[in-house]
Amino acid sequence: MLQSPHPTTVPGNSPYEKLTGVYTIDPVHSMIGFSVRHAMISHVRGRFDSFEGLLRLDGSQPARSEAYVSVQTASLDTGMADRDAHLRSADFFDSSTFPLMTFRSTGILPVGDDTFRMTGLLKIKDLELPVGLDIELGGAGKDALGNDRVGFEGRATLNRSDWGLTWNTTLETGGVLVGDKVTLILDISAVRADQEAA
Repeated sequence: MLQSPHPTTVPGNSPYEKLTGVYTIDPVHSMIGFSVRHAMISHVRGRFDSFEGLLRLDGSQPARSEAYVSVQTASLDTGMADRDAHLRSADFFDSSTFPLMTFRSTGILPVGDDTFRMTGLLKIKDLELPVGLDIELGGAGKDALGNDRVGFEGRATLNRSDWGLTWNTTLETGGVLVGDKVTLILDISAVRADQEAA
């Protein structure tokens, strides 16, 4: 059962010290998704089904922690095949030419109990730009197989046009079909990879 690390900490020590280690993201129990405004009325939500990542957590000094994530852009799924094919095309991700979207952290700052502000570089197509993510520690502990796990939830808001994803069409009623603002949604479960060496 995953739980907050706070109840088992010793006063004066970092509450995250036991989390120190190298973790790999478990894609089966994780989600990388997005939401974007559609037709000026509602939102289209989707996810990427193929991704991998590595977390290097420093529990005594959380600011030294690092994250690396790689996403296969062709694995996106919004629940509509024609729309997904368009998103994979050169109008958007151009997945055949740029199969990977990557993120690497550049800094992390604790901002409250179990909450952090992570900065990093997001690369889409051939353009790498800074982004900021609001991260919350969901819990940590042993899973049913005895592996150490840690969970995080995160959100980031960005403008797709900054990465050259500018395709759009004007609606007869005014406005555009696809909003520029995109919300990234992360729900991450990671397994400690250096268990035996710890």
